Parts: sequence; structure tokens; C-alpha cells
Amino acid sequence: MEEHLEEQLPRRRKKKRKLRVGRVFITLLLLGTITVAAYCYFQYKQGKAMTAGNEIDPGDFQGDLLDPQDPTTENYLLLGIDNDGSGKYRTDTMMVLSWDQTHGNAKLISFMRDIYAQIPGYQSYKLNTAYYLGGVQTAKETISGMFNIPIHHYAVVDFDNFESIMDIMFPKGLEMDVKKEMSEKIGVTLTPGVQKLNGKELLGYARYRADNEGDFGRVNRQQEVISAVKNELFSLSTILQAPKVAGALDNYIQTDLTSKEELTKVLTVLAKRKLDLETLRIPVEDSYSFTSYRHAGSVIEIDLDKNREAIHSFLAAQ
Repeated sequence: MEEHLEEQLPRRRKKKRKLRVGRVFITLLLLGTITVAAYCYFQYKQGKAMTAGNEIDPGDFQGDLLDPQDPTTENYLLLGIDNDGSGKYRTDTMMVLSWDQTHGNAKLISFMRDIYAQIPGYQSYKLNTAYYLGGVQTAKETISGMFNIPIHHYAVVDFDNFESIMDIMFPKGLEMDVKKEMSEKIGVTLTPGVQKLNGKELLGYARYRADNEGDFGRVNRQQEVISAVKNELFSLSTILQAPKVAGALDNYIQTDLTSKEELTKVLTVLAKRKLDLETLRIPVEDSYSFTSYRHAGSVIEIDLDKNREAIHSFLAAQ
């Protein structure tokens, strides 16, 4: 009887566990995200730990409003400053970077530091005196007022920190074509030829002016360095260094952007894997003359209308 009942009871079938591809994919994706996030976090912290640069106080800043007709184009005032020995800073490098985030285009305008400038609230002086007199806001108002350029954000870097930033970004150096021997007043000796320069050598290259080109040659070399940096942005080694660089920049550069915004901007450029860069020097050719004032020394007098028109055409061109 019992044997008969056992025969009638249905036997439970053992379920075969199927490998769910979707679940495996999500698990791997989650692990990958955690790994990347952890890598970025520790690299960012390492970058901050490696940097303990000089404290810079650029003062308050009020940027212009974005153009509602073109809200994805932002203009950045970029200033490289140098301590004159008194604890105050003058700007050796003054640039405006106009970045079209939609199309991945950037336009860089370099301003000669000896331009005789109308500085709001002060007597006219050389352009590089504006920051010395009133900080980043005065520098911004001077450039935007003279040349009719809206400025939305700023970044200030001390040249003492530039060397370290370059060494962190490019630990094996950045390739440059040095066209002549350079050594006077730059702290290094550079020989002609294509070579990889470290941070100190790059700074010397960008600041050299002891030749017949003077400041005009220096501005051209500064643009060359920035173009070389741009060209290396999308290499694998630079991309892997991005979180560490962001951490270093957080300590070394003063800006109105938050750390999150800084990292977002960097990642936006890297994600597009494209950044076309064009450059312009102010004053443009045949628009300036040299003169001297007792209170300001030797200066560059410019044809303001001609330079405003050159900037307008440069920024408007697609």
C-alpha cells in the first residue's frame, strides 16, 4: 500500500539555475563604477596631498551674465601672477579663453602686459598693474571695459606653482620645439631642438624675453605651451592623470568655480575628445606704437577701435 502511494506521488523536479546575462552585466558595471570612482577619489586626494602652494588672495569677483542666446559659450580670464618681492603680485600673463562647449571649440586671446590701459578707479597704467592695484575684479573690469569682452569666470595661478602643475600633468615632460638658446633670467638653460621639457624648463621657455622679440616673443611662446598642453589632453596617460591633476589644481589655482565644477569642466573636455584651439595676440599688427610716461614707464599705446574689431571678428568667426 505504502509502496503504491509512493509511486503515485509526483516527484519534484530540480530547477536548473540559468545564468542571467543581465544580472551579470549589472554586477560587472557596478563593480567597474566603484573601481573607477575609488581610483578617481584616491588620485584626487593624492594630487591635493602633493600640493601645498603659496596662498593667493585674488579678492572678490563678480562675473558677467551668460548670453541667453549662447549660454554654452563661457569666457575665462586667465592670469599668471608673480610676486614682485613686496608680497604683492603683478600679472605676467593675461589671457581670455572663450570656450564653446557645444562645438568643442576654444579661442585664446593673449594681452601684452605693457598695454597702456584705462584702469577703472585709478590713473592709467600698464595693463599688468590692474591686478596689483585692485585684484582680479579690477583686472576683469579693465579688460572687459577696454575690449568689450564679457568675462564669466576666472582662474589665477602663481608661477611658483606652474612648475608643479606641469610636472604632475606630464611626469615625462611636454614636447616643445626650442628654436634658440635661452638662459638669461629664466633659471634654466635651453638648447635648440625638439625636446621634452619639465615644469621648470617650460616656465623658463614661456617667460623668456631676452631677445629682439621681447614681450611679443614671450606671448607667442606662452600660446605655444598652451597649444602643446591642449594637444596632449587626450592621450591615455593624461586622461589617467586627470583626477590627480584636478586635486592639484584645487590647491594651486584660485578660481570662482567650485571643485565639483572644475572636475566637471575637465571631464567634459575629455569626454568630447576634441578641443580645437585658435589664438590671437592683442595688440594686432599695425595697431600700436611705443611711448613712455613718467608715472608708468615704457608702454604700448594701442588703437583701441582696431583691436576691439579684431577681437569681435575673432570671437564671431565659426
